[in-house]
Amino acid sequence: MSKFFAYIARMKYIRRWGLMPAQRDENVQEHSLQVAMIAHALALIANKHYGAHLDAEHIMAIAVYHETGEVITGDLVTPIKYYNPTITTAFKEVEKVAEEHMIDLLPKDMRDDYRLLIQPSDAEEKRYVKAADKIAAYCKCLEEHRSGNQEFSMAAKTLERSIHDMKLEAAEEFMKEYVPAFDQTLDELNRPENL
Repeated sequence: MSKFFAYIARMKYIRRWGLMPAQRDENVQEHSLQVAMIAHALALIANKHYGAHLDAEHIMAIAVYHETGEVITGDLVTPIKYYNPTITTAFKEVEKVAEEHMIDLLPKDMRDDYRLLIQPSDAEEKRYVKAADKIAAYCKCLEEHRSGNQEFSMAAKTLERSIHDMKLEAAEEFMKEYVPAFDQTLDELNRPENL
């Protein structure tokens, strides 16, 4: 009996943004889905507009599993995770141990397949997933701001700057083309000029 997917299903119980009051809680499972959709789009944009040759579906699968270790560790908030180099290094080790534990829950003949998703080695693929992760977090900040929650204002500015600092053309295009709609109400989204 493998416990892997039973653990993965518990992502829905892990609350993100632990130190910040949110108008609507976000869990790791829903965040992972949004990151996967954005990562897939980034890879397609890169292929279609910037001459890349990325496997968009593989990148999407990496994004689905990018928070796998958190079912063991929980979601350590960014200000703590990056408080100083010692904590950052220690937490990266803890994450790796948690990921290995999760991989070990799979049948032996499937471990290498999932290791490629949970611990990808391709730097370019990881870069696209990281950009998607930041964009998803930025979109969450916009949603909170639209709800009148100023708690996410500084996080939004920091995330926007870090996305631009990645110098990823597909991410820049996504930010320009798709992200502004996240700041609209349902009525605004439904206006004929927006359809």
